[in-house]
Amino acid sequence: MRIIHTSDWHLGQYFFTKSRAAEHAEFLRWLTEKVTEHQVDAIIVAGDVFDTTSPPSYARELYNQFIVGLQPTGCQLVVLGGNHDSVAMLNESRELLTYLNTQVIASVAQQPEQQLIVLNNAQGEPGALVCAIPFIRARDVLSSQAGQSGSEKQQALLEAISQHYQQIYQLAKEKQQQYARHLPIIVTGHLTTVGASTSDSVREIYIGTLDAFPAQAFPPADYIALGHIHRPQKVAKSDYIRYSGSPIPLSFDESGQEKSVAMVDFSSQAEPQITLLTVPQFQPMQLIKGDIEQIKSALEGFRDRQQQKTVWLDIEVDSRLYLNDLQRQIQQMAEQLPVEVILLRRSKALTQQAIQRQEKETLSELTVNEVFERRLVQDDDDNQSTRQQHQRVRQLFHSLVEEMEQQTEQPVDGGAV
Repeated sequence: MRIIHTSDWHLGQYFFTKSRAAEHAEFLRWLTEKVTEHQVDAIIVAGDVFDTTSPPSYARELYNQFIVGLQPTGCQLVVLGGNHDSVAMLNESRELLTYLNTQVIASVAQQPEQQLIVLNNAQGEPGALVCAIPFIRARDVLSSQAGQSGSEKQQALLEAISQHYQQIYQLAKEKQQQYARHLPIIVTGHLTTVGASTSDSVREIYIGTLDAFPAQAFPPADYIALGHIHRPQKVAKSDYIRYSGSPIPLSFDESGQEKSVAMVDFSSQAEPQITLLTVPQFQPMQLIKGDIEQIKSALEGFRDRQQQKTVWLDIEVDSRLYLNDLQRQIQQMAEQLPVEVILLRRSKALTQQAIQRQEKETLSELTVNEVFERRLVQDDDDNQSTRQQHQRVRQLFHSLVEEMEQQTEQPVDGGAV
């Protein structure tokens, strides 16, 4: 029995000013090709198929096209709901998709048996059992009780989630006894485990007051296929508890990662064999840090480079110049290069220094741009969505300043407020 474990597609993601539709389409074509090339029996998507609970129509179309395109391969598809996915939306087509060899588990089922799936191998015989556990919401497994302390609520939630895993796993063990030969048991999950390494694009999920699930609380399955964390990684140093990671970089700090899906081979004679299939980089992205001279040097490095696609850049500048001045300089440098500056920001160290100096300054000593930047810093939480909002607000603000300068014929940023 051979499966591919993947997760966190985030179809429909809007990355600052850019759509990811082309990258996602290329990934799904690549994935279908790998299914044929390696004769894969089943794909498990461990949550976050979509980026939002109301994905754009093209994202739904990509999802449906992938399922239809998978049919000639005979590969089964198991789709789990994640914290970004809409339960109602995934359930809309659930029954219809069963006729297309696809099982959708959008949320915890009222009947636990519905979360146990039998996967068939290429010969049409049972080849594995899947404990299909999606993102678990507190209300799915726990009833609130008055008078509980925070630690008591956390402990109760941990026990409820552990019990749910054990319940579905026990059903799988009982089902396993019905077959003459041993069927491996695969457990899924969409959550944060203790020690998992996150990235900027991972929006932290807190199930009630539980922020991380201990790896030792998982049942002793043959393989545990996890989603939610975008960096591909093992959990608790075990080859068999694993995050597949997202197939494309969803933030600039992921741009240097090698993205992959996990291909897992099960045999009754041996432990599962895991092969990571490297996903090609469909859209080049790069993070550049340094002072203005280092930035210039890094940009010059693109001049003679053969680029088939424009490189998206996140530039973190170590400079005390106003960001709008830096933006003009850097945009001029980048104009003739195969790059596009998606995000421009001041380094965190300088931002912290600016905050410290702020206590010693009065408003009359600051320019319009300095006041504006100080205000943005107060709302900076190092989250990607916040950065997107700040970048858009910054563009609108500078456009407004330029318009006022043209009307008054005087530099609005030239004097103190």
